[in-house]
Amino acid sequence: MFYGLASGQVASNGYTIEHVLSDIETLNRAAFDGTYEITAVSFHAYAHLTDRYILLPHGASMGDRYGPIVVSKRDASSLRGITVAVPGTLTTAFLALRLFDPSVDYVVMPFDAIQEAVEAGDAQAGLLIHEGQLTWADRGLKKIVDLGEWWADRTGGLPLPLGGNVIKRELGAATIASLSRLLHDSIAYALAHRDEAVKYAMRFGRGVDEARIDRFVGMYVNDLTLDYGDRGREAVRRLLGDAHAAGLLPRPVQVEFAS
Repeated sequence: MFYGLASGQVASNGYTIEHVLSDIETLNRAAFDGTYEITAVSFHAYAHLTDRYILLPHGASMGDRYGPIVVSKRDASSLRGITVAVPGTLTTAFLALRLFDPSVDYVVMPFDAIQEAVEAGDAQAGLLIHEGQLTWADRGLKKIVDLGEWWADRTGGLPLPLGGNVIKRELGAATIASLSRLLHDSIAYALAHRDEAVKYAMRFGRGVDEARIDRFVGMYVNDLTLDYGDRGREAVRRLLGDAHAAGLLPRPVQVEFAS
C-alpha cells in the first residue's frame, strides 16, 4: 500500500513521512497510546478508538469469501473442547472468531509462531492471519473454519473487514484531507505498478515465495483497498454492529470516514 510513497514515486508534498513496520497487534496497542498520527489498526481496535482517530476512506484489507483460518492437526467440525492460539485480542480475526463461537477457549501467541505451534502439537488449534492463510495445507494441517467464508454466508456475501488506516482527528480537516490524498495516491501507484510493488513487498515476506506473496497481495490490496465503496462501508458497520449486539463491544460504534 505504501510503495508509492516509500519508493519516492509519490511526492510527500512537504511532509516528513516515517514508515514504521510492526505486526498489527503491536500497532493496535500503540494506537491506544496515540503513538502515531496515521496507523493501520484492526477494526476491532478501531471500535475503541473513535474518539481519537477517524477512518481514512482507503487502505482497508478485507477478505472477500476468505480470511483468517482456524487450523489444527486433526479434523474437527467445531471448536468444542479445543483451545485456539490467537494473534492478539484486539485483532479483528479474534473478534470474528468470538462471533463464530462466543465460548471459544483461547491463548494469545505471536502471529508468526502460531502455525509452528500447531504443527509441533504445542497448540491444539491456531487462528492464522497473514501468509499462514496460504501455507497451512502444505504443512499437513486441517481447516476447521475459514472465517471469511463463514462471514460471507452470514451476511449474504459481504467481505470481512480486517484492518484499515486511521488518522488522528486533532490534525484538522485540511491536513487530514491532504494526507489522505497522499496515501490514496500511494495505493493507486502500487496497484498500477503491481510487479514493482510486489518485489518491494518481498523484502518483508516471511519465507514465502514470490508467487504466494503476489497472491496474498491480491487478496488484501485491491479495489476495496483503494476505496471502500458502499459494500465495504456496509461491511464495517455490519461487523461492529453484530459485535456490539453479541456483547463483544461495550457500546455501539459510530463508523466515521474522513472526507
